[in-house]
Amino acid sequence: MTSTGSCLCGAVTIEFAETPKETGACHCGMCRKWSGGVYLALPVAAGKATFGGEENIALYPSSDWAERAFCRTCGTNLFYRLTTPGPHQGDMFVCLGLLDDPSGVTLTEEVFYDEKPAGYAFAGDTKKVTGAELIAQFEAGG
Repeated sequence: MTSTGSCLCGAVTIEFAETPKETGACHCGMCRKWSGGVYLALPVAAGKATFGGEENIALYPSSDWAERAFCRTCGTNLFYRLTTPGPHQGDMFVCLGLLDDPSGVTLTEEVFYDEKPAGYAFAGDTKKVTGAELIAQFEAGG
C-alpha cells in the first residue's frame, strides 16, 4: 500500500513507496526558521518517493550538506534532502503536513534536542538526540 500527499495548491504531489509510520521532530535553528516552528519530518530513503509536478519544485542549498525544497507556486515547504556523497546522499526528510492521511504516524524521535526552545514540549516518550550526536551518526554512516 502506498501513501500520497501534496503541497497546499496541489502543484506538487508525492507518492511514497511505503506508508510512513514514524515522524521525527527537528529543533535546530534552521528548521525552526524554515518551518515556522518545530519541523516534523518523515524519513524517506533515497528513491523511496516519487514526485509529480517536479517543475514546480524549487531547491535552496541551505548548507554544505543539504538542500531544502518548496513549491514554486504556493510556497509550501516540501523536504530537506542530504546532498553530500556517502551512504545517506539523497535521503530526504519530507514534511509531515504533506500527507493526505497522516493517521498511524507516530512521533518517535527529536533531534537537535539541545536547541529546543523551553516554551514547548511533546507528550509521550521520544528518543532525544543532540545536534552533536546526530552529526556524529551521519559522519559514521549510521
